[in-house]
Amino acid sequence: HVQLVESGGGSVQAGGSLRLSCAFSGYTYSGHCMGWFRQAPGKEREGVGVNSTPPGIIPNVADSVKGRFTISQDVAENTVYLQMNSLKPEDSAMYYCGARMRDFGGSCLPLRDIDYLNWAQGTQVTVS
Repeated sequence: HVQLVESGGGSVQAGGSLRLSCAFSGYTYSGHCMGWFRQAPGKEREGVGVNSTPPGIIPNVADSVKGRFTISQDVAENTVYLQMNSLKPEDSAMYYCGARMRDFGGSCLPLRDIDYLNWAQGTQVTVS
């Protein structure tokens, strides 16, 4: 059973940066897809990006954040990160990290929230 604890949200001015962290525990040797999602009020949850743990796929981010957001991980710390640069007001949302079992050799794509069973508590990002 994977447990996720998220941190790092906050308020920032447009053009600023934030880094979200998602600490995880309990993953199996077969590994997991670690997805980042966001949901703004009145909108559906949107996939932001995905990585795998242990590392095994090329991290992928959505077109809407490509060139501004990057995904990384610290294997020793069992933590994945979402680095968000050049933030825009439209990036304001509740951000969630989620985990799901990774199919053997799978790419963790497509990134769909319905595939994720384990979720962190979420963290608010507000860009003004």
